[in-house]
Amino acid sequence: MAAHPEHVNLYQAFPAGYEAMSALEQACAGALDPVLFELVKLRASQINGCAFCIDMHWKDARANGESEERLYMLDAWREATVYSDAERAALALTEEVTLIADGHVPPDVEAAARAHLDASGYAALVFTIATINAWNRLAITAHSPAGRYRPRPKAAATTG
Repeated sequence: MAAHPEHVNLYQAFPAGYEAMSALEQACAGALDPVLFELVKLRASQINGCAFCIDMHWKDARANGESEERLYMLDAWREATVYSDAERAALALTEEVTLIADGHVPPDVEAAARAHLDASGYAALVFTIATINAWNRLAITAHSPAGRYRPRPKAAATTG
C-alpha cells in the first residue's frame, strides 16, 4: 500500500483562493435567512460526506437557535413535518444541485424554489449551494479534522 503524501494546507498555500471563497460565503450569508443558510449547507455536507463541514454547520445552526429535532431529521427532511414549504423547496434544490452529475435540475424543483424566493433570493440560494459544495471538496481534500469546530462568534451572538 502506498504511503499518503504529506497534507497541504490549501488555505495557507493559496490565500487568495481562500479569501475569495470567504468573500462569496459572506455575500451569500447576508442574502439568505440564517436558518435556511445553515440547513442548506448542512444538507449538502451530509450528501457529500464532509465531516468537517457537518460538524461546523450543525454547531452554527445550534448557535443560531436551530432545534435539535430539526437537525436530527434533516437527513430525512422529505418525511419530516418540521420544515416549512420554503425550506423543503430549498432542500430539494440543494440535493439536485449537489448531485448535478446525476442529471440537470428538474424544472419543477427549480420552480418550487423560485415560488418562495424573489430572483435575488433564488440566486443567493444557488450561490450558497455552489459555495458549500466547493467548501466540502476543499475540506475533504485538505483533510480538515472534524470535531474541533467552535461556533463563530457572530453565530453565537445572534442567538436569542
